[in-house]
Amino acid sequence: MMLMRTDPFRELDRLTQQVLGTNGTLARPSMMPMDAWRQGDTFHVEFDLPGVDPDTIDLDVERNVVTIRAERPGRDNDTDWIAAERARGVFSRQLVLGDNLDTDRIEASYDHGVLKLLIPVAEQAKPRKISIASGVEDRQALKSA
Repeated sequence: MMLMRTDPFRELDRLTQQVLGTNGTLARPSMMPMDAWRQGDTFHVEFDLPGVDPDTIDLDVERNVVTIRAERPGRDNDTDWIAAERARGVFSRQLVLGDNLDTDRIEASYDHGVLKLLIPVAEQAKPRKISIASGVEDRQALKSA
């Protein structure tokens, strides 16, 4: 007896892609895989973009919205495809950043198919100490006057 692990939605997803014509050659996904985390005073964001020419990556910032746009070129339609699961064409993703991040100092790099963004926390959002004036000193100053 062989035990097989099944995903009940995988076949439905495959059929939906075939019916709607999104079998990889016409697909225009709205998302790209992303990891995001905070380390110290910097937010790190990484997007998986394998097979994307760095010259086709466009990164825009408007107020607190970061838009990433990339293109993976299509393949020859004369090919008899066996599997076409990798999205082709132009795709994009937007991130809405909080006001506590410094969008003027975003750094971006692309290496081995991964787009990396470093977004620093804004100075005004960083924790800071506030000194507290002692009421004893103020009272002594009034008595001696």
